[in-house]
Amino acid sequence: MASRKLKLLVDMMKGNRLRYFGAVAAVGVTSVVGFISPSVLGGIADALTSKAKGTNDPLNFPAFLNRFYYQRGGLDYVVSHLWIAALIIIALYVLNGCFQYFRSRWTATASEAIAKNMRDRLYTHLQSLPYDYHVKAKTGDLIQRCTSDVETIRRFLQTQVVEVFRAVLMLIVALTLMLQMNVKMTLVSMVLVPFLFVFAMWFFKWVRKSFQLSDEAEGKMSAVLQENLTGVRVVRAFGRQQFEIDKFNEANDDLWKKSRRLCNLLAIYWSGSDLLSMAQTGVTLVYGVFLAASANDILSIGDMTKFVTYISMLLWPIRQMGRILSDMGKSLVAFDRIDEILVAKSEEDDEDAVCAPIEGDIVFDHVGFEYERMNPVLIDIDFTVKAGQTVAVLGATGTGKSTLMHLLQRLYDVEDGRGEIRIGGVNIKKIRKSHLRSRIGLILQEPFLYSRTVRNNIGIAVKNPTDEMIFDAARTACAHDFIQDFENGYDTLVGERGVTLSGGQKQRVAIARTLLKQNDILIFDDSLSAVDTETDKAIREALKEQKKEGGTCATTFIISHRLTTLAEADVIIVLQNGRVAQNGSHDELIHEDGLYRRIYMIQTALEEELNQTEKTA
Repeated sequence: MASRKLKLLVDMMKGNRLRYFGAVAAVGVTSVVGFISPSVLGGIADALTSKAKGTNDPLNFPAFLNRFYYQRGGLDYVVSHLWIAALIIIALYVLNGCFQYFRSRWTATASEAIAKNMRDRLYTHLQSLPYDYHVKAKTGDLIQRCTSDVETIRRFLQTQVVEVFRAVLMLIVALTLMLQMNVKMTLVSMVLVPFLFVFAMWFFKWVRKSFQLSDEAEGKMSAVLQENLTGVRVVRAFGRQQFEIDKFNEANDDLWKKSRRLCNLLAIYWSGSDLLSMAQTGVTLVYGVFLAASANDILSIGDMTKFVTYISMLLWPIRQMGRILSDMGKSLVAFDRIDEILVAKSEEDDEDAVCAPIEGDIVFDHVGFEYERMNPVLIDIDFTVKAGQTVAVLGATGTGKSTLMHLLQRLYDVEDGRGEIRIGGVNIKKIRKSHLRSRIGLILQEPFLYSRTVRNNIGIAVKNPTDEMIFDAARTACAHDFIQDFENGYDTLVGERGVTLSGGQKQRVAIARTLLKQNDILIFDDSLSAVDTETDKAIREALKEQKKEGGTCATTFIISHRLTTLAEADVIIVLQNGRVAQNGSHDELIHEDGLYRRIYMIQTALEEELNQTEKTA
């Protein structure tokens, strides 16, 4: 599992590895340069001390400076030309700043590119996941994984990856230099370092778990927020604002509690590591002063200065290791959440799937289907639809009407041994899914509209549609007139999810969008429910007129409970308890005892009563 994640990360870094190598090299330079400055300062301190005591002690500068000073007069030259050492220190800081700039630039550029690759990979993979995955997933949580979690990884890659190299390099260089000066002093200077390491590892163990809980809580809160904003009409219609506020507060409180626990852990670590670091610096300083002040000159003032500076430089990366580990813990959690999406199996076709013509009779041959084991939705569904026919599907809620259409689109596949669906004699499992769905036009009961203009929402179905094509589709869907009544006509901006349109208007725009492209099969999944009876009839008449004029000859499925709509279908299929209870024309079914006749009698009686009431009024 870890190797797979590492392989994935390396793959994401493709094209940016050289920048990271450059950043690592720049960090190496800054780390080495950082150790030269204290050595120069220590050399100056020893030179001034030696001059004050009247002794001629050896110079204690880095080797390249020692050669420079000895060639020009040694100790006297150092004391009389202190400005040279000052210039060297300034030059070192300038050099350090230049390489820090390159390091920051290269890591920022590389991490942004990796984050982009990761978002592209996630979005592309989400498009390839099966319908069933999206039905079960929470949209708010998916959005957070593609944004917040990717950003967490980006920050870690930008700020902390090269810091690991820097911390290791500084530890090695500092220990090497300190051991060369005084082994005993080095051991004293490292006495509390093991405790810092243990403390950092303890912190990593707990902070990773806390980050995971906090991240999951944030995902749940995002899901609640997304659901509320998406269902704003329902919330307002039922006056459930307070309920939604309470639900959001509950999720927000949970996030706050887990984030507070995380902050407490961070506070404990930073205060504890600061205490250990300061204590270690204090121990080094006290022991260094003791050695420097002893009569045996065990440690010079310059070396003591170097030791205190080096130990401070050494403790910083060790202390920083806690931040690196905490960010690493958070990034690992984020990476796990992203990986959960990437390991989800993509929707795949059979190896021999082809782009067969979607024409001919549609046959459901003893099809059975279940979403969950031992809970069948469709049982032995067996019927044939002639090419070009209009088929109406009637049934109570939960009888499998929409599932029937999902199977036809291959949003779900019929399991082997549970029957098969054929179009023109070809098993639809042998037809490529993308090709099959491109030839099927689906209009849902709750259509989705984009936050764009009406023109864009209708024209999105095909590439570069002409205005005349859009107008013709809108006329067929009985949408042209009400669109023209808008102040900006077809350039009217539709609110998010079509919130500025009525239910019937949204449905007609969605119908126009579907009719714009050439379809071999049309599915109206209760998509005429929000339009009045006259508009419903006008849409059906317009579709019939298209057929007469040589237009679309699509096989049409209509799911509806409105008998005036069902009655004009060539075939009516009645589903009951997941089975085909009745199958025939309107005239046949009203003379046959069954569900269709009972519904027909009830609706006819209601219409007669309504007409009588209107006459009386």
